[in-house]
Amino acid sequence: MIVRVSIAEYLEIRDEVAVVDVRSPAEYEKGHIPGAHSVPLFDNEERAIIGTIYKQQSKEAAITRGYDFVNPKLDWYISESEKVSPNKIIAIHCWRGGMRSGSFAQHLSDNGFDKVYVIEGGYKAFRNYTFSFFEKDFKLIILGGYTGSGKTEILLEIEKTKEQVIDLEGLAHHKGSAFGGIGQGEQPSVEHFQNTLFMEMYFMDINKSIWFEDESLNIGRVVIPKTLFNQMRLQMVYFIDIPRIERAKFLTTTYGIHDKENLKFSVDRISKRLGPLNTKISLEAIDKGDLLTVAELTLLYYDKSYARGVATRESSMITRIELEKVDHKTNAEKLMKFVCDLNK
Repeated sequence: MIVRVSIAEYLEIRDEVAVVDVRSPAEYEKGHIPGAHSVPLFDNEERAIIGTIYKQQSKEAAITRGYDFVNPKLDWYISESEKVSPNKIIAIHCWRGGMRSGSFAQHLSDNGFDKVYVIEGGYKAFRNYTFSFFEKDFKLIILGGYTGSGKTEILLEIEKTKEQVIDLEGLAHHKGSAFGGIGQGEQPSVEHFQNTLFMEMYFMDINKSIWFEDESLNIGRVVIPKTLFNQMRLQMVYFIDIPRIERAKFLTTTYGIHDKENLKFSVDRISKRLGPLNTKISLEAIDKGDLLTVAELTLLYYDKSYARGVATRESSMITRIELEKVDHKTNAEKLMKFVCDLNK
């Protein structure tokens, strides 16, 4: 049986029904519904060939050539789909819910699958749904603070108390500075970062507060959805102010485990902002293993940079909280109490 469902309807059953993305591997890699399994009807080269035939000859010629590619793989489609869903209840989508998902779904239905959901509008509909979702009004609590304050770690402590938290840097695989990519792995595409962010937020209660870290529009090479970012910029920022030396010690511990060459590369990236002398001192300090000096010098730049960003906000929308040192658990407790008391 084939059942057509909207994106909203699919999201209600996503925990019980696995979804297969039949687009090409390149399309899937650029961005996909989080949790979707790739079982491509055509590989990248086949899709390119069909597209050329469609443009240069006709739709009918493209369909005929498509069958040539599909027919040898019919058994493979079944076996791969059974791996995804042994119970033979599955959801299918392509780019916009057209021929690819329709023919794939029919093939599964004809070969033993009990129920095949076809997502109407396909991945395009999913993307449009995410855009509209980020236009909703959210209750955001924004945590700010200079580099090295341990903001991400504080948010993770807050999350343990059952508060709703979004770790943007975790989703982005980047900590937002020239050093932010070290040890983080490859960043997702902008598209897939936004998809994952949507899926994290979609199942939250948007009538309750959601904690975010104060970020720039770009985190490394990914981009926060503009409508969400605009809301973040309008919220009160709870700015934790920790002495620079304490933050430098924390950064030394955080980055000291990584390769020296990666640290040097990151220093070189901000050399124009550090200045020739501080760059030279920092690079020599890395060779000597004196990472505290490196952290203190780079924080001079990052503190000024962040302060400029804070200065663009209304002063009445910034609340400073003085903290003695980088102690994630204690600071999380103090922050939550402060926010709670302030909003009574």
